[in-house]
Formats: sequence, C-alpha cells, structure tokens
Amino acid sequence: MEGDAHGCFICVICLVMLTTHGEIVPEYLAANQQENFMAYQRNSSNIWQNSITPDDFLIKVFSKPFNSIRRKRDWLIPHVSIVENDKGPFPKQVVKMKSTAADSMTMIYEITGTGANEPPINLFKVGKSSGILWVTKAVDREETEEYTLTVHATSNNRDYTEKPVQLVIKVLDQNDNKPRCTQNPYTGEVLERAKPNTPVMQVTAEDLDDPTSSNSIVRYKLLKQEPNSGVFHIDQTTGVISLALMGILDRETDAVYNLAVEAADMDGHGLSSTCMVAIKITDSNDHRPLFSQEYYAETVKENKAGEVVARLTVTDKDEPLTVNALSKFTIIQGNDRGFFNISTDHNGMDGIITTLKALDFEQANSFSLLIMVENEAPFALPFRTSTATVTITVLDVNEPPVFDLPEKQIIIYEDQSVGSMISKYTATDPDTDRAQKIRYKLRGDIANWLEITEDTGHITISSSLDREAKFIRDGQYKVLVLAFDDDDEPATGTGTFMIKLLDVNDNPPVLEQHKVQMCSTEPKPVRLTITDADEPENGPPFTTELHEEFKSNWTISSDSNSSVLLSSLRPLAVGEHSLWLRLSDSKLLFQDSSLIVNVCDCKGDDGTCSSPRYAASISTPLIFVFVAVFCLLVLIVLLLFLKRRCGRKFQQFTKNEEDRDNIICYNEEGGGEQDQDFDIMLLCGGPEVFYRDIAPTVLPTVVYRQLPEEDEDMENFIYENLCTADDEHYVAPFDSVLVFAHEGEGSKAGSLSSIQSSISDGGLEFQDLHSWGPPFRRLADLYAERQDE
Repeated sequence: MEGDAHGCFICVICLVMLTTHGEIVPEYLAANQQENFMAYQRNSSNIWQNSITPDDFLIKVFSKPFNSIRRKRDWLIPHVSIVENDKGPFPKQVVKMKSTAADSMTMIYEITGTGANEPPINLFKVGKSSGILWVTKAVDREETEEYTLTVHATSNNRDYTEKPVQLVIKVLDQNDNKPRCTQNPYTGEVLERAKPNTPVMQVTAEDLDDPTSSNSIVRYKLLKQEPNSGVFHIDQTTGVISLALMGILDRETDAVYNLAVEAADMDGHGLSSTCMVAIKITDSNDHRPLFSQEYYAETVKENKAGEVVARLTVTDKDEPLTVNALSKFTIIQGNDRGFFNISTDHNGMDGIITTLKALDFEQANSFSLLIMVENEAPFALPFRTSTATVTITVLDVNEPPVFDLPEKQIIIYEDQSVGSMISKYTATDPDTDRAQKIRYKLRGDIANWLEITEDTGHITISSSLDREAKFIRDGQYKVLVLAFDDDDEPATGTGTFMIKLLDVNDNPPVLEQHKVQMCSTEPKPVRLTITDADEPENGPPFTTELHEEFKSNWTISSDSNSSVLLSSLRPLAVGEHSLWLRLSDSKLLFQDSSLIVNVCDCKGDDGTCSSPRYAASISTPLIFVFVAVFCLLVLIVLLLFLKRRCGRKFQQFTKNEEDRDNIICYNEEGGGEQDQDFDIMLLCGGPEVFYRDIAPTVLPTVVYRQLPEEDEDMENFIYENLCTADDEHYVAPFDSVLVFAHEGEGSKAGSLSSIQSSISDGGLEFQDLHSWGPPFRRLADLYAERQDE
C-alpha cells in the first residue's frame, strides 16, 4: 500500500516536471486531478506537513518548481462541465482558476463572453481575487450545449497582465425531453384485399435530448387498434406500419382503422408519448352491380325519337361515385335494327333506355331487350354479370299525312292566265288502320298568287304572276302546302310547292341615272347605264334615241350593250337642262325616260359644281352686287307695306268701292320664332295664284312639308322646303306664266317694273348669277338679258 502511494507520488513529480517543461497538457492534469490529490494526501507526511484541499492541489504542485528548473508562467484551468437542470443551491461553484503568477503577486480575475457579459448575462460569475467560477442558475442543454468564456488575469498594481485564455464549459445532457411525433394524428390508406406485409405508412418521433446518448434512442409499439386488433403491426425501430400476416380488410365492414402508437426513448424504457393514426381502407371492386328486378315492362308512343322508354335501377355495395360502383350498360339482345340506346344516368348507377330512332307502330309494335350491367373498373374477383329483360310495347298515334314529294316544282311562264290550273299536289295518310279524309291549305302565299282546292289539292292561279317581283328568289316562288286529317286530334303534314317562272318581255329598259353633271367648257361625254329587269334574252342590246327637240344640243352614241355616251353639240349655259330619251330593248319594247343634266362652270371632266348654299365660294364683287340688289328690293317692299299699313304715323287708307276686295289692311307684322301667337301658316302658303302651265306633260312628284315637326328649328324647316324647291324644275318662273289679280288703283308705289330701271348695273357681269343656283336665276334672267341688250 505504501509502495503504491510512493509510486503515485513519483508519477506526480514526473508530471510536474514534464508540465514545467511543456510536455503534459492541462487536460491530462484535469482528468487526473482527483487521483493525484488522493495520492498526495497519503504521502503528505513525508513531503509537506501542512494540509491542502483538492482545489489547491494543482496550485501547490505547480507553484513549487525545482530550483534547478526555470518555471514558465501559465494558466492552470482544466476543461469543465456542468449538468443541465441542476436543482442548486445557486450560485454553485464550477471550477477554480489560477495563474502561476499568483504565487509571486496578487492577481485580479475577470471573465467575458457568452453567459458573462453577453446573453445570457451574469449566468457565470468569477471571484475577482479567488478565481473561483460560479454558475448562478440552472442551464438547459437543448438551449445551449456549451459556453465559451475568456478568462483575464491582471496583477493588483496593473504591472503584469496574464495572456487571456478560453474556458469551455460543456453542458451534460439529462433525459428531460419526451419523444414527439412529427404529426398527430397520422393519416394513411391501404387498399382492401391488399397482400400481407404491405407497408401502409411510417410514424416518426423526434427527441431533443443528446443524439449521441441513449436519451434520444426511440422505439415504437402499438398500444391499440380498432375496430379489430391484430390487423396491423409496427416496426419498433423504423416506425413503419404494415398489414399483418393474418390481416383481412373489408371496406364495406370497416372503412377506417384507428391506431394508438407509443414512442419511448432510452431504447424504449424512458420517457414516452402517444400519437394517433387513422388508416382508411380504400375500395376494391369486390362487389358486382345488381338489377333491382329481372323483368321490366314499358310502353312508348311511335314516332318519338329520343323518348325515354325505361329506367333500370341498380345497386352496388362498393364505394359510391367511384369506378368500382359506376355502372356500364350494354344491350346484348333485341336491338338488331338499332332503334334503342341505353346510357348511364347522372347518378352513375341507373340505366336509361331511349329511342334512338322514331318507332313505327305499323311496322313493329313490340320489342324485347336483354340488358347487361358491369362496372367501369374490372372486377377484383371473378363474378357472373347481372342481366335484366325489358319488354317495350309501341303505342299507335295519329300520324300526319305525308306528301308524295316533300318538294314539288313546276315551270310556267310569268304571263300564265289567271284561273288556270297549274298542278296537283297531294299527300297520303300513313295510318292504315284509320279511315281519315285529307284536306289541303296554302301557307306562305305572300303575293296571293295561288289557290288550292281543299279536297283535291288542285292548285290554280288567282292573280297575275310577275317574275321580277320582290317575292321571287332565284327565279322561284315558294309556298307551303298543309295537308291535315280529320282525326279528333288532327295531324298536319307539310310540303313545299315551288313555281319557277319563265321570263316574258314585260319590262322596258330604264336609266340608272336620273341626274348627271357636265362641264360647260370642253365637256366630256357622260356615260349613262341602262338596266332591264327581264332576262338577258329580253334585254340588250338596247337602243337609245333623243326626242326631236333635244337633238339640236345633244347627241347619244353607243358605248356597250348596257351603256351609252351623252355628249353636248354646243356650249351650254350653266344650270340644269332636262332631256327626254326613248330606250328600247332587243325585242323593241320601249319607254321614255327623263334625265337632268347639271351643267357646271368647270372644264373637261372635272364635274365640280359649287353649292348655292355656300356663298363663300362666290367672287367678292358679285357678292356685293347681290347684297346691294337684295337690300334695295327689301327697302322698296317695306316702303310699299308702310304706305299701306294702318297706323297712327301714316294716313289712314281710304277704301274705294272698286278695290275694297283687293286691298287688305295689315296691322300685324307677325311674330318671331318664339312668339306663341305666330301663325306658321303665313310661311307655308299664301293667296291662290292663277297660272298657265307650259311645262312638259310628265312631271315628277315634289312634296313640300306643310308644318314643322314638334320642337323643330324653323331654320331647318325653311331650308328643307327651299332644297325641295331647288329640285323642282317645272315650276315658275321657268315653265309657267303667273297671272296676278288687280291690286287696285291709286298706289303711290307705282309699278314694280320700275325697280330694274332704278338700278345701275355699273358694268357688272350679271351673267355669273346663273351659277349661283335656282334662287338667283330670276335675277340673272332680268339683268343678264338687259345687259345683253
């Protein structure tokens, strides 16, 4: 015993020597500190006589170097560890630190780093003079696995500072965390009739304790399974749940299994937790669909395509609305002619039989169908398919008469005489078992050209036909012929009767243009287009001829089969000129047509005519002339009215016997457009004027508006009637001589003919007034002729 102690002491001495020369690391000393201290105590009587504590052991040993060896100053700090969740009391000593320089001087100790002056602050504290490190509260390894502090030592007088050294404090783990499942509950599914040992799902639990210790080694086991035990098993190491060897699943009996799984650490003997697992049993097609009855008897009316005949109900124990339960039907017998079709209802279970074609009672009045039902998915087990027999009886209905020809066409000339019978269009009744009479009626005879005999179906012409009428389409006139029987519920059949009309030369050629333009200087010929509503054989070539009175100024030349060129033989005055032409077709059918040629002040084929509405295009001198003449005329007319006006400022007019029926005394000047008492008829008409018409006998129809519309601007109303008057070319002063009644005698105003004698033309070109339009042509006629004289 004594020899062992002596040997240990020798080892300590060796360690001291090696350490002094830098041969042994502090970690070794720290690991053997307690053992060396015990050896030292047993032999302390032979070495040092005073007692020493374990914490001072290293200090004592290393503070007494051999006299023959020079000691190097260094820290005496071992690596230390603390246990998490320590219950105290606190503060609790962790380790005592000492610098080798403390033997010769007083040292002051400080610490920095995590747990000291960094969060968590003040977890560790150090005695400034003793160098003892204290922990102030319990630590948690799962929060921080180790703390690294920096230890500083400085002499009391600040003359010497030890080189800082790091102190690593490792937190030792305790089993203070239960395993936790990553999900709770777990859900999975497995196909019914799955094979044994088929993996279903995996359960996983996590443990926050030290993964290198048994505190985090987790094992699994099944605590329970409902509704039946022994169906599933779990691998205790991996947590994989599989179907047991003897497990038999039936979704129709048990659709869901609920399992409780325990996860325990310490290799299954430590802390534990439980999680739930729900396993859904998915369906297999292990049940066949079955008809609710084997025989069905149904009826359907004839002539009904797409009619529902029967609904076949089916049951299936597999999961609804899946391919294992959705039904598929097939007609395997009795539908050779393809009269019927069967489909699956929107619920996916029932079969719907419909008529694919219209049935005919007279041909077949009953059918027998054999129907088979399957699932959309193949059967999981061998089954015999379910079948049902459906008997269908066809019911007779009153069918409409059927025309021998759905469409019948005849060809006749358009001048067919009224009252002539042109065709017979009849129908037959398909109901052979019924004696019924058929009657006929026309529908769609828009032109009222035809009549049909109700009993016989004879069609006759009731009014004149016209191939060029607007009712004709592609040279044909179509009407519907209705044939209906005399049943209690009459049925009506329909046929189409078409008349193709052959052309007769009954339409003369006409001009497409009614008004054309031509320049007054070097005029170019104007092309006139001729059309004929008849067929080409009764149309071109056309012959065009001017009436005799127009041949002196105009000439017509042929341009093509359907057009001619109109040319002037001499210079013409600016304005509108009326022509009459005779147009004849190839069969010499003719018609006289009128044409208005508007001669414009232009050259060649420019054809640009200035509008009389825009006076801005007129030369400035002519505008001044027009304004002056117009103002003078207005002034004279006003003077005449003022002379005859009844008022206080003028001498009262004395009525004579011979003119009391001719002179009207006015004391009302009329109102404005906003005057409620204004009589619009004053603008629309006047006293009747007798005239002698010298216009051509054939006149175009011109309609004037008598009254404005409600809220219409008066300017628009007057301007529209003015434009109408501009287009009327057969009115005074051009084509009529007006005869005015006698106004009486003694007028101080004198004759209006004196107006022109009082106006000095000043050498102006009044001939230009012709280009101003119809409103100025009377002035042009008055002053231009005088200028010529």
